[in-house]
Amino acid sequence: MISRSIVVELVVKVVVVVVDVVVLVVAAAVVVIVAVVVVVVVEVVVVVVKIDVVAVVELVVKVVVVIVVVVVVVVVVVVELVVKVV
Repeated sequence: MISRSIVVELVVKVVVVVVDVVVLVVAAAVVVIVAVVVVVVVEVVVVVVKIDVVAVVELVVKVVVVIVVVVVVVVVVVVELVVKVV
């Protein structure tokens, strides 16, 4: 028969991982939303002010790179957490 302490320990580990994953997903979503808002604002500024398009393209590329880096970091952290629990 499985002892209660082992079951409690497993439940606590699962809850901790779930909470960590939810926090990471929310953080990633916030980063993506902020990046989208930045891109939209930049596009509006380009239309209204007619600033240099090359500078805007560079900014959009930087935003996309930041999003990719954040997503990669989130995936790595989630994988590490899952490996720790298993």
